[in-house]
Order: sequence, then structure tokens, then C-alpha cells
Amino acid sequence: MNLLKIESGREIGRIGRFIREQVSKTRKEGVVVGLSGGIDSAVSAELCLRALGKERVHALILPEKESQPSSADLALKQARKIGICADILDITPTLEGFRTYAKRDEVIQRIIPGYAPGQKIKMTLPPGLLDGQSFNIYTLKVRDKSGAVVSSRLKKDALRAILAATNTKQRTRMMYLYYFAERENFMVCGTTNRTEFALGYFVKYGDGGVDIEPIAHLYKAQVYQLADELGVIEEIKSRVPSPDTFSEEVSDEEFYFRIPYETLDFLLYAWENKIAPAEIGRVLSLTEDRVKRAFRDFAAKTRISDPLRKMPPRLKPPRR
Repeated sequence: MNLLKIESGREIGRIGRFIREQVSKTRKEGVVVGLSGGIDSAVSAELCLRALGKERVHALILPEKESQPSSADLALKQARKIGICADILDITPTLEGFRTYAKRDEVIQRIIPGYAPGQKIKMTLPPGLLDGQSFNIYTLKVRDKSGAVVSSRLKKDALRAILAATNTKQRTRMMYLYYFAERENFMVCGTTNRTEFALGYFVKYGDGGVDIEPIAHLYKAQVYQLADELGVIEEIKSRVPSPDTFSEEVSDEEFYFRIPYETLDFLLYAWENKIAPAEIGRVLSLTEDRVKRAFRDFAAKTRISDPLRKMPPRLKPPRR
């Protein structure tokens, strides 16, 4: 299936020109990128390196106490592979100063009284969006030291409170990135891909608050194509994509999309390009009803996340 196939070499050159043009016209000295240990940030760093040279690209690796231990290790390995300077800064003290963990844990303890800070947690949506009519209702899962898991569906107030606390992790990382960028006269490079951007899978003024987005026009499948061409390390390419914001591992599919990326990208392409459900269903061996479920979910996610993609509304100047 060639719907999402791109000429990787040509696209790398095109993105490189875009990065150079943006850096030049804003009179910046280079770019800073947050390396997470994931595929998107690795590809973004590789693209910036080829566009600007290693002296003009700096990586910040910003773990916190609930990040997966492998994340910082892989990010550092990727930085060393391409030869760029990288600083590892633990943001846990900043989050603790804001009481990020305490605010979240207070909510969890009201829902699951036996919960104790330090137990593994994650939030998930019902699996198999294409298979049924289940709604996007989150379930909180807590695993104690014995390995037993207690689950509870989240009501809106609890969900909002947990997300509000969790999103301070992305916003804190962006604060660190902008501190470095302004000190060095660099741009902050974003790492959001098209799949995430279209469906609102990013945090406003967190990972969505950047100066340049070099891969926001590429579906996740296309990011992997560039990763192969650029030589991103194998451990990152084979890693399951994850938000890495909970102490218990959770994939992007479990947490937000409910569809595997290998199907999601093609369905999203079809929806954005107004390909009939029956037609894309034949290509993907899916019934028309299953495709329509995905399309309804895309429409809902796009509508709800629309404010994330826009500048704040403002009035026109008053008439004289």
C-alpha cells in the first residue's frame, strides 16, 4: 500500500531547507530539541543536525521520577550517535515544587482509598475502537507492590484534575527548553507529527508550544520512513510509542488513539482526503461500519482539540 509512501531523501532535503529558512529569518543561532527517547524527537534531532550542523543543535533530556528508566538512556544514546551536545536535567524537583504528584495523588486516593503514593498508575481508554461502540471513557489502573491491579472508571471531574496535574510535566519541560533557547538565542524545535497534531494529542503550551514544527506534516508511518533513512538507532525504532507520563507503561494506542498506528494513519489519511469509507475499507480489509466508527472518532477529537491549534481569540480594534 503506497498511500503514505514518501521519497525519504527528497523529504529530508525539503525539511532541511525549511529549518534553515526559519532559523535564518528569525535571526537565531540554532535550535534546541527535547529528546525523549521516542521516534519523533529522534527524527527531529537528526533533521536539525543535517540542516544546521552539530554545533547549532543542542538536546535537552528532561526525565522525571515517573519516566521509564530506558527513556533517558535511549535519548542520550541517540544524541551521542549523531554527535550533538546533550544535557540531562531531572525536572522532578520542579514538579514537586508545584506539587504535581501530590495534587494528582489526592484525586486518586479519593477514587481508590487504598492507593499509596509510589504505586504504579496509568490511564487507558477502552481497546478496539473499530470493534465496538464503547465510548472514550478513561479507566484509572493502580498496581500495588504485590502486582494486583485495581481499576476505576474516571468521572469528568477526576479525569480533568488528573490530566491538569499530569500536563504540568510537558509544560515544565517546555519552560526548561525556552530558558535554554532564550539564553543561547536558539529556536525551540517541536516534535509533534501530523497524526498527533490533527487529533489533538499534545499539550497546549507544553509540547505544542514551540517555534518550529519540522515533522507536523508527516503521519507517524512517514516519520518511521525517515527514521530508516536517517539511521535512528534501532532501540528507538522498535520501541512502542508512549506518552511516558505515567509510572506504569502505557502505549499511545491505549492512552489516546484506540487504533494501532499501522491502521490509524491510513484511516486518518482517508478521512482528511474525503475517501469514501467503503473504498478505504476494501483497501484495509475493514467493514464500512468499522471505518465509519474511526471517522466519527476523528471528527470528535478534531472538534474538541481545535482550540489547541489556534492562537487565542482577540477582538478587532474599536471603530473610531
